[in-house]
Amino acid sequence: MHLLIAEDELDLAEVLTVFFEKNHFVVTTVNDGLTAYDYGMSDQFDAIILDVMMPKMNGIEVLKKLREQGIKTPIMMLTAKVQKDDRILGFNSGADDYLPKPFEPDELICRVRAMLRRSENYKPDILSYGDLLLNTANGTLSCGQQSIRLSGREFQLMELFMRSPGNVFSADHIMERIWGFESDAEINVVWVHISNLRKKLKSVGSTVSVYANRGMGYVLEDRQ
Repeated sequence: MHLLIAEDELDLAEVLTVFFEKNHFVVTTVNDGLTAYDYGMSDQFDAIILDVMMPKMNGIEVLKKLREQGIKTPIMMLTAKVQKDDRILGFNSGADDYLPKPFEPDELICRVRAMLRRSENYKPDILSYGDLLLNTANGTLSCGQQSIRLSGREFQLMELFMRSPGNVFSADHIMERIWGFESDAEINVVWVHISNLRKKLKSVGSTVSVYANRGMGYVLEDRQ
């Protein structure tokens, strides 16, 4: 799941990023409303978390503009404002949920998952392809009686491939989806993580693997 977090409190943004990544989300973080709007318009996120009070454009304005442009991505608002009128304004502007600060991270992630389940683009917790099962709730990859826990990036890669088996993904596309728009990581991290993923697929005895299409990218296939 790819999550956009728009939060101008840098410490909180960092805490939320680490927390969601540990729970197997791909996270892109921005710190102002204008950037949040630009990223939200890409329509590549499974959910968006918007702080209400942000520089350049507040969260309610971002929400309204995204909805006006037809973006249906589930959106949760975070705010220090707890008045009923503020919540009503958020919901009337198109918010799917509203959580006042301070909050417990466990409650936040439960609300995000519930919001995702209610969305028309809901994706189930168990993905299957060939002889493989991927549990998106705990990052476990299984083949028959064998199972193995994937690292955060390995899980994100496997989820990307298993949601679109047979599709070829370029290294640049993988970098953008897994490491984010503004990552300082080098392109070779894609090759390293794919190599590790291949080893784990082999270790559970799967006939499925990630193959390189020369000059095009990588594809998940069962070639047995």
